[in-house]
Amino acid sequence: MRVINIGPDPSLAYRPNLDPSKEKEDYRNFVDGSLINRVFKTYSLMHTNQTVDFVKQKHAQWTQCNHFKMGMMDAIMSLDQLVDESDPDVDFPNSFHAFQTAEGIRKEHPDKDWFQLVGLIHDVGKMMALWDEPQWAVVGDTFPVGCKFQSSIVFRDSTFQDNPDEKNPEYKTDFGIYEPNCGLDNVLMSWGHDEYLYRVMKFNNCLIPEEGLYMIRFHSFYPWHSHGDYTHLCNSKDLQMLPWVKEFNKFDLYTKTTDLPNVDELRPYYQSLIDKYCPGVLNW
Repeated sequence: MRVINIGPDPSLAYRPNLDPSKEKEDYRNFVDGSLINRVFKTYSLMHTNQTVDFVKQKHAQWTQCNHFKMGMMDAIMSLDQLVDESDPDVDFPNSFHAFQTAEGIRKEHPDKDWFQLVGLIHDVGKMMALWDEPQWAVVGDTFPVGCKFQSSIVFRDSTFQDNPDEKNPEYKTDFGIYEPNCGLDNVLMSWGHDEYLYRVMKFNNCLIPEEGLYMIRFHSFYPWHSHGDYTHLCNSKDLQMLPWVKEFNKFDLYTKTTDLPNVDELRPYYQSLIDKYCPGVLNW
C-alpha cells in the first residue's frame, strides 16, 4: 500500500507530457523508488524539526528579504546547483524542472503568460538551500503546524514521533490554535520554499495575479490540494483558488521527465515574462 494513496489524487486525472515509460501511479512513489532512502531521511528530519516555534523563527529570519539581491533569471539558474533530496521522481538539477513545468503550461495555456511564469519560478525559493538552510527546511510537501498532523502527510505514521508539537495537547486537535474556516493566510505552514517565494513576490510588489500567488504558496501542500484534508481551516477564498492550485499541480508533477529542455533557446521568451511581472533586481 502506497503511503500517498490515502485519498484520491485529482491530478491523476491528467497526463500532460508524461514520460512514456512511466505510469501515472509511479510518480510520487514514497515506498520503494530508487531514491527512497534519501527521500525518507529528508522527511524524517523535516517531520521531527518543523514545529510552531521553528516556523516562527524562520519567518523572522527570511521574510524581511534582506539577505541578498538578484534578478529572477539568475535565481532560476542558481538552481543548477540543487538536486531536491525530497523528490522521489528526479535526480537532476532543479532548473531543468523549472523550464519543463513552464513549457508544459505554455502548451496548454498559451494565453496565460503569468501562469507560464509561475511554472518557471515556482521552486526558486529552494535557493535557501544554497544559503545554508538544510533541505528539510526548504523542500518537500508542506503541512500546517499548530494543529493535528493529518494522516495524508507523507510518512505520517513513521516520522513524527520525535516532533515536540506531537506531544503538545494544544496542537493535537483538528483546529489546534486556529479558528474554524480562519483561512490559510492565517495558518502557519511548515517552513519551505513555497512560503518563502510567496513572501519575496509580495515584498517586491511583483504583478503576478492572486491565482498565481496561491499556486506559488501552496503547490507543495499535497494534503490539501490532492487529498482534501484541512478544508476545515479554509475560507471561501481558499476554496475558490483551489482549482487553480490543482491545475498547476498536474504540470508540476507530470512534466518531470529525463527529456531535458534546451534552456538557451527558451531563456529570451521567459526573460520577457520576468520583465513584465517581476522585473529588475529583487530583494531576497
